Amino acid sequence: MRGTGTHSAVSLRMSRMRDDPTEHGEDGMSGYVGALDQGTISTRFMVFDHSGAVVAVDQREHRQIYPKPGWVEHDPMEILARCGEVIRGALAKAGLTAADLTAVGITNQRETAVVWDRRTGVPIYNAIVWQDTRTDAFIAELASVGGQDQFRDLVGLPLATYFSGPKIRWLLDNVPGGREKAEAGDLLFGTIDSWLIWNLTGGASGASRTGADGVHVTDVSNASRTMLMGVRSLDWDPGMLNVMGVPRPMLPTIRSSSEVYGVAVGDLAGVPIGGDLGDQQAALFGQTCFAPGEAKNTYGTGCFMLLNTGTAPVASKSGLLTTLGYRIGTEPATYALEGSIAITGALVQWLRDNLGLIRDSADVETLARTVDDNGGVYFVPAFSGLFAPYWRADARGVIAGLTRYVNRGHIARAVLEATAWQTREVLDAMNADSGVALKALKVDGGMVGNELLMQFQADVLGVPVIRPKVSETTALGAAYAAGLAVGFWNAIDDLRANWASDREWQPSMDPARRAAEYGRWKKAVTKTFDWVE
Repeated sequence: MRGTGTHSAVSLRMSRMRDDPTEHGEDGMSGYVGALDQGTISTRFMVFDHSGAVVAVDQREHRQIYPKPGWVEHDPMEILARCGEVIRGALAKAGLTAADLTAVGITNQRETAVVWDRRTGVPIYNAIVWQDTRTDAFIAELASVGGQDQFRDLVGLPLATYFSGPKIRWLLDNVPGGREKAEAGDLLFGTIDSWLIWNLTGGASGASRTGADGVHVTDVSNASRTMLMGVRSLDWDPGMLNVMGVPRPMLPTIRSSSEVYGVAVGDLAGVPIGGDLGDQQAALFGQTCFAPGEAKNTYGTGCFMLLNTGTAPVASKSGLLTTLGYRIGTEPATYALEGSIAITGALVQWLRDNLGLIRDSADVETLARTVDDNGGVYFVPAFSGLFAPYWRADARGVIAGLTRYVNRGHIARAVLEATAWQTREVLDAMNADSGVALKALKVDGGMVGNELLMQFQADVLGVPVIRPKVSETTALGAAYAAGLAVGFWNAIDDLRANWASDREWQPSMDPARRAAEYGRWKKAVTKTFDWVE
């Protein structure tokens, strides 16, 4: 799947598109681009046309596995099966085949770690999810020697259970024979993008119908979330590999976010895989935040705000992450500051699945609208500790301000408001680090259909909140990266021309009330500290 074969297949496909006028749409560009969006809760496959409009989508959930308190796992084989199902489902809904796709991009839950046998293609253990906290003792041990920020200048990240490197160490040290197999070169590591690309392009040579090895790659955005890549070198750092105990041969090759990595087999046979972006960077790309100072916020399982900082990394002094935004081909990489919040949409899911207060996630808005305010209740969902801007692994969730007056509606409203208040804390940190006050916030993700939340978000930020016509910009960003790689779109200006606003919310809350409620939120946050000793 490497070398001239890949380029020949891509060239043949592009030639066919140019020569066959029946494949050209109204805008003069042929075919479609697909995006495989593998998220924390579900997987979807989306098909887009040249204007960035959604042609088809299919989506399936996968199991959330909780073996112990603080442990979160996924079955990589189940995820792979769901990918096949949604690819077939979306193509069938649109009446398309793989031959109609010009390219496919991948976007993924970022820090989730998979280790598998290179000869059989079988994972040695479940995927350890980004929310998992089982590496907390190892992180505390490292931090006790040099502090939580000792590697920030090198990798852009604080020491935290969030990132992939410590998860790899846990797998190698706790799965029988894991470290010995890794050091012998028999195991491969990947974040979910690497796992999918490897399988889509052939997988294990012994198990593949084509006999070809899968392509073992990742992109700069995903590699920047491992604690193993130098934020300036854009390569695996030998010192960090030593600290984390990770053998280099098991790591994927780091590539740009927009280039052809290989050609798919199976359900996408013959289609170039041309884009690879971590989910939040993909949303930044899909929101066309291509200029320094442009920012977006994605409301999904967690909540993630990214600010484009240009072609040089910006060190954070306010608890944010210095991360890679994206890299297009051989162009200089683009960096970003990120505020990561662990639990937002997952809190609504918890309200549904663990407490049974609602039947469907969408019902939370209806329940919250049964009351006029939060009744004095603040819900700080530190289920996996607190991420930005605190980075407190010792924190756990708290509901503060309960009285006999409080009912189900107040709890539902506090659940929604928790997302907005956490976003306010991240925005304050971002303004402090960048020195530029954000004038508007582009939003996307599953929660932006909740209009009560979006209005409250504008109120507590004091700036307009803008939702695009295509709110699932994570998949769109992956499609854009893949389309650029094969010339389906010529330049980022083509992508900017596709972006359009769907709705805008203006702030209406009295500033004095905003300040008072924010103060109570901050007080509630302090109640989560030092819970885990």
